[in-house]
Amino acid sequence: MAILFSNSLKAQKTIRKNTTTASPYPQTVARPKLVVGIVVDQMRWDYLYRFYSRYGQGGFKRLINEGFSAENTLIPYTPTITACGHASIYTGSVPAINGIIGNNWFDPQLGRDVYCVEDKNVSTVGSQSKKGLMSPKNLLVTTVTDELRMATNFRSKVVSVSIKDRGAVLPGGHTANGSYWYDDMTGNFITSTHYMQQLPTWVNDFNARKLPNKYLAEDWNTIYPIETYVESTADDKPYERLFKDEKTATFPHLFKQYVNKNYSMLTSMPQGNTFTLEFAKTAISAEKLGLLGNTDFLAVSLSSTDYVGHQFGPNSIELEDTYLRLDKDLEDFFSYLDKTIGKGNYLFFLTADHGVTHVPGFSKENKLPAGGLAPKKYKTQLDSLILAEFNVKDAIFTMINNQLIFDTDAIKAAKADYSKIKQFSIDYLVKQEGVLNAVDVKDLGNASLPQELKMKIVNGYNARRSGDIYIILDAGWYLTLSPGTGHAAWNPYDSHIPNLFMGWGVKPGKTNKEYYMTDIAPTVSALLHIQQPSGSIGKVITELIK
Repeated sequence: MAILFSNSLKAQKTIRKNTTTASPYPQTVARPKLVVGIVVDQMRWDYLYRFYSRYGQGGFKRLINEGFSAENTLIPYTPTITACGHASIYTGSVPAINGIIGNNWFDPQLGRDVYCVEDKNVSTVGSQSKKGLMSPKNLLVTTVTDELRMATNFRSKVVSVSIKDRGAVLPGGHTANGSYWYDDMTGNFITSTHYMQQLPTWVNDFNARKLPNKYLAEDWNTIYPIETYVESTADDKPYERLFKDEKTATFPHLFKQYVNKNYSMLTSMPQGNTFTLEFAKTAISAEKLGLLGNTDFLAVSLSSTDYVGHQFGPNSIELEDTYLRLDKDLEDFFSYLDKTIGKGNYLFFLTADHGVTHVPGFSKENKLPAGGLAPKKYKTQLDSLILAEFNVKDAIFTMINNQLIFDTDAIKAAKADYSKIKQFSIDYLVKQEGVLNAVDVKDLGNASLPQELKMKIVNGYNARRSGDIYIILDAGWYLTLSPGTGHAAWNPYDSHIPNLFMGWGVKPGKTNKEYYMTDIAPTVSALLHIQQPSGSIGKVITELIK
């Protein structure tokens, strides 16, 4: 026994000696210096190729040619809306689990709409307005940014930025070091007391530059001769929405008049993206992101693409010009990352929160099926019919997120049959022009729908926050009669999004295998060797990993 014990001691000493000199195990987990995620609000997948010939070599083309593109990435739920998209990208989850079922939803207990990131228990930091009463408290699960923070015992920094509050708050997660969004009352980036008690000096210095005034003073004209915009319709179309004080929706769009007066106009200019990326570069420098020995994360959401798309539509010269300008902004941003972090030292991904429907006027002009609906009219008519048939006054709370929500207390008080009222409403809705179908979400198994569509409705349904009847529109139809367009449908034009990775750990290439928005966070988690977010249901895109 003494001999065995002696040999054991010798073995232990040998092991200790080897581990101090040349350990067979890596001392640190291999990770990039910085992760940068960009969500381009309302970017349809086809924009990658529709404008490809006009892109330079260093922006979108660099992403496509040097990176990996999951070409057939879809949104696995409906409705396809901004807040849902940002939440699902960063959680690897769906609204049914993460709780973000729309930009707003109706809370029967409160008797009002709830905004996705509202938080009346925090205060604005950076201005006197109420624009900062925001936090991620309504998000029910963790994000990949939260998981990175926890994986490094909170040494990794997470910074998120967007013109839209929801575009900054949701990607930043619960534990971000700083989430910043635009206050269009002041032209400044702000935050809330969820994150900090006062803005860092570098943010105050950035705000003091008053860049919105600079961009507004530039006006908005096309960066190339307007006759070269052959991928778009003519400039003057009646179905495009006008800017304030404009008589026609044509170039040039004059913004000088809004300097120091109306900072909200910046959101609808392509320079809004330039502004956001300028802030992102400043954040990298000031916070030393990727330079302090830990893997940091910068989450950027570019919102101006969404504002432009809503106003002018996906076939407008304004939209084409916005993407040509964004391409230049991306090239500049990549050059900055190469110089500060080092090419190959950062992991980059770009995707979108949703797509967009063709403007109904454009579709009709080109003999394509389309139309606009007036949901308030349908609610008013249906309320009247229910009153006449069941003697229930104001049986419907609201129509929101393609859903009908009933006042079950009013129905119960009238001693009416709730199930019969639901079926009565479905029978009414399916007869309306532009409505493909309407289904009782709690009886979806018996609905005559393709399984793929059932899956998307189920994934978008949260038991505590969603409605009673889901309304599915015909292809090409949208819930508006006014100029412009929107999104929220399950159809490919709203749900087929870009999904590109580039840089550290990424093998260049493409796949047409079907993937989903929810696969982005698990893929980032796999590359970083961290736990997936707490509500994740996605899969790792293994083809892109070196």
